[in-house]
Amino acid sequence: MPNTDAVTHIGLSDLIRLQADARALKLPSARPVRSRQAGLQRSPQRGRGMAFAEVRLYQPGDDIRSIDWRVTARRQAPHTKLYEEERERPVLLLCDLGPSLFFASTGAFKQVRCAQLAAILAWLALWSGDQVGGIVFNGETLNVQRPARRKKSVLRLLDTLAEQQHRTSRDLAQNESTGQAKLDTALTEARRVAHTGSRIFVISDFLEISPETGKLLGALARHNAVSALRVVDPLEKELPKTGRFAVAGPDGPVWFDAANPRFQRAWHEKVAHHEQQLEDCFRTSGVIAATVSTGEDPAVTLKSLLGPGGRIG
Repeated sequence: MPNTDAVTHIGLSDLIRLQADARALKLPSARPVRSRQAGLQRSPQRGRGMAFAEVRLYQPGDDIRSIDWRVTARRQAPHTKLYEEERERPVLLLCDLGPSLFFASTGAFKQVRCAQLAAILAWLALWSGDQVGGIVFNGETLNVQRPARRKKSVLRLLDTLAEQQHRTSRDLAQNESTGQAKLDTALTEARRVAHTGSRIFVISDFLEISPETGKLLGALARHNAVSALRVVDPLEKELPKTGRFAVAGPDGPVWFDAANPRFQRAWHEKVAHHEQQLEDCFRTSGVIAATVSTGEDPAVTLKSLLGPGGRIG
């Protein structure tokens, strides 16, 4: 994983370098759209359909047996025959860079991990010959990029990821009050943008789910393969046993005493309640989810999820 100048954000150049990690992975094909349980496992049967679709430039990972030698000789560049079952599938990346992701107790900020996951998946999709698009939202703005199979489109998406990470305390305070460009807003927009049969990755900490979130996810999953990548920090699951700590808030730092049993009990009850809500949300929507820690290398995590037997769930 590339070195960043600070764990609070990651720049465009580092997101571009993640294509080296992406080349070592393979993005699996989605399950048929009639199935709501859409996993990430690539089918062992790639399938060369009988219906010829088109000829395009050779992409890394293409079957060399499908090279069209006549077109290759005429155009002086390797070209591959595509069949109906191998046509590119749109990949849509929903990346949450909202105020709750401007945090970490270890590793890198959650917004950095979200941007890295989105970048690796974008490069993966491009190398697989798929169309790549994204919806990047940060609590204030929502940027939509329709899927396209061009490197320029991926670079534009990475530029958006880099630019929208940079948040200030003033931004966080303002966005907490506006309530705009939240997860539900992005999911609603995704229903408008996504083509039937798309692969959709929702990358967020999912701290701001609502009663509508599960319905919106379910609507997307009915006609697309939807996977949720949840970015969490260890401190959100388990507080330290002792010590006084400060957590940034819209009105400034909030101090808490970890040794206070009432505070510990209230914290665990709140965490347990949210975990149950989130579990119900994913179960009712038919979305498969996986967790990525702020202390983990996203490339290593994705390798375990996308490798043999790496179906999320």
